[in-house]
Formats: sequence, C-alpha cells, structure tokens
Amino acid sequence: MKTNSSALIIPAPSSATNAAGTNALAGDIRDIKAPVEIPSGWIWLACLAGALAAAAVSWFGWRYWRKHHAKTQAQEIIVPPHERARRKLQQALKLIYEPQPFCIMVSNTLRTYLEEAFSLRAPERTTEEFLVELQSSALLSLTQKQSLADFLMRCDLVKFARDEPTVERLKELHESALRLVDETSYFQPPTESVPAAATPAPDLRPPQPPLLESPSKNSAAEQQSSIAHHHSSIS
Repeated sequence: MKTNSSALIIPAPSSATNAAGTNALAGDIRDIKAPVEIPSGWIWLACLAGALAAAAVSWFGWRYWRKHHAKTQAQEIIVPPHERARRKLQQALKLIYEPQPFCIMVSNTLRTYLEEAFSLRAPERTTEEFLVELQSSALLSLTQKQSLADFLMRCDLVKFARDEPTVERLKELHESALRLVDETSYFQPPTESVPAAATPAPDLRPPQPPLLESPSKNSAAEQQSSIAHHHSSIS
C-alpha cells in the first residue's frame, strides 16, 4: 500500500561530522588567565600627593625668582641727568668732523639735560622762546644764562644757516656745553628750613652726693655731758 507522505528524512550524523564539531568547540574554549590587579586607593593618593608637591615646588620657585628679580631691579643705580649728559657729549665727539650732526647732538643733549635737571622745557621750544623763559628763571646765574644763549645761537647757525665752523670752534662749543653741565651738576634748589622748637639743654653734670649734716654745738656738748655722767656713775 503506497503512502503520499512528504516528510523530510534527515540522515543521522556521521562520526566524522561529530569529530569536527568537537574540535571546533575545543578551539573556542580559551585558557583561564590570571586575575587583573586593580590599583588600590593608596596608589592614587601617592600620585595626587606627588602632583601637589610638584605644583608647590613650582609655585615657590616662581615666587623666589620674582622676588630675586625685583630685588635686582631695585638695586639698579639710577644715573643722574648730568652723568647722562656727560656720556652723550662724549659720544658726540665721534661726529666732530660733521658739523651739522655734531651740533644737533650736542644741542639736543644740553636741552634734554636742562629739562631733566631743572624742568625747563627746552626740547619743546625754539631757541628764542626758551631764552625768554630762561630770563625769568632763577635756576641759573647771569653768566650761565649768557653762556647758554651763546651756545644755542651758535648751534642754530650750524643747524639752520648751514654755517661751516672749524674743528677748533666745534671743540670750543663742546667744551662750553660740558662746562655748563659741570657747573650746574651740583645745583640744589633752595629749601625753607623750619626752625626746631627750643628745648632745654640736658644737664650732663654727674650727680652730686648728698650733703652730710654737721653735728651742732649743742649736740656735741650733750654727748660730752652724757659721757662724763656715765664715768661718774661708774666711779
């Protein structure tokens, strides 16, 4: 008797197939590894302490450098105006054979010196304007004012009138500028002195010892009478 069943017939796995599957499973299984060590809290604290120590060292180092650098700047010597003027006048001698650059440098040096030392606005004004202001100033003597006026006018002749002085005249001009700086370098403006209150002078004599009272005549007579009375009583 025939049947019309459409059931699917699956063949049984062979021994070779079972062996291959077993080998594949064995390959997927890995060996057991050692446990991973997790850093403890002490390590993190040590790292944090090291970072804080490095930051503290850097901060203190910066403070020390800043303090030392500021102290070095504070110890720098301030060059007074007359010393700077002398140095620039000495440098101007290199231009002694070039009249116009020489006179410009010497004139500007002296004008700058007058402004720095006496607050005279010489660099900002013309020679005529500056001489008018100079006449009403009591900072320089009459001889110094005349010498300064002659110096500035001679420099203007070279700068603007294209005068060609000799080297000897330029040296005289340089000497007059240097002499003016030297004469005014020790100038001190007058200051009003306030008289101090009169105070009694301290007594520097050594202390005298206290006077001893001399015994009076009555007390001496009383002592003698008491002594005589004492002797009579004994006898």
